[in-house]
Amino acid sequence: MPTIRPSADLRNNYNEISEFCHKYTEPVFITKNGQGDLAVMSIETYELLAGKLELYRLLDEGMKAKDSGKVRPAGEVIAEIRQKMYL
Repeated sequence: MPTIRPSADLRNNYNEISEFCHKYTEPVFITKNGQGDLAVMSIETYELLAGKLELYRLLDEGMKAKDSGKVRPAGEVIAEIRQKMYL
């Protein structure tokens, strides 16, 4: 269940929100005039989320390359890299 807090809590209970964000890897949703406005999370949680999104992007790029036939055997690629390293 998401944690939802009014915007006034950012000002009045910042430390409590900060502690929650560091303890749990989930955002706190902040409302303004009863409507969703912000999602607040720790830097660690944000970096984890951003890393997952980058991984998904790279996996999708790889799957598209595979589907379009733009792939080579791994051994061939590794041999090419090794050759370039020792030139």
